[in-house]
Amino acid sequence: MSELLLSLGVFIAFHIIPAIGPVRRVLVKVIGLVPYIVGYSMISIAILVWVGVAYTNADTDILWPQWPWTRWVPVVVMPLSCLFFVSTLREPNTLSVGVKADQYDAARPGIVSVTRHPLIWSLLLWAVAHVLPNGDSTSIVLFGLFAVLGAVGPWSLDKKKCRDLGEEHWQRFTAPTSSLPFWAILTGRAKLDWRGIGMINVALAMVLYVVLLLGHEHVIGASPFPF
Repeated sequence: MSELLLSLGVFIAFHIIPAIGPVRRVLVKVIGLVPYIVGYSMISIAILVWVGVAYTNADTDILWPQWPWTRWVPVVVMPLSCLFFVSTLREPNTLSVGVKADQYDAARPGIVSVTRHPLIWSLLLWAVAHVLPNGDSTSIVLFGLFAVLGAVGPWSLDKKKCRDLGEEHWQRFTAPTSSLPFWAILTGRAKLDWRGIGMINVALAMVLYVVLLLGHEHVIGASPFPF
């Protein structure tokens, strides 16, 4: 468990420290934007691999039994998590974590019509969906921590983006969106932009979902299938 806690601590520190404005600006100025993004991404992946290995090797205690119905929760939730993740990588988003922020078009919001924080919700859905079927202490530490980070993330990012864009632009951009998935649609402030999301994103999300299903047992050591 100690290695898992250490790896999670490094993961949190590695994402908090560069988020501090002056630190990020200095790093980008010294090494350049593209090397910074590439290096940051590669190190993040390496730390996540370390977290996964530490989780697999950690000693654990059973806190509650695995009820059969709980095995369906990740199977049902993960397609949406995959769609949020793929859309983050492919769609411009100036309101949260994303790519090509300067190309964001409020008239064609894509996944932002569902939530302006798709990456964070992808993480949160993944974490929460894996808590119920994994009632052991190690899983609670891992998935519980990521769930907390996912819950705090939208609030923190909203403050940062509001400061960066300015109050007037922030209010204009966020008027037809919501942090909570589908809330702007349900309250009539936005329409689901299926065309902006696109079938390519849906197809890629399903491919990722199938890869995760088929590779889960080989990588994690446990079958994700509920039957």
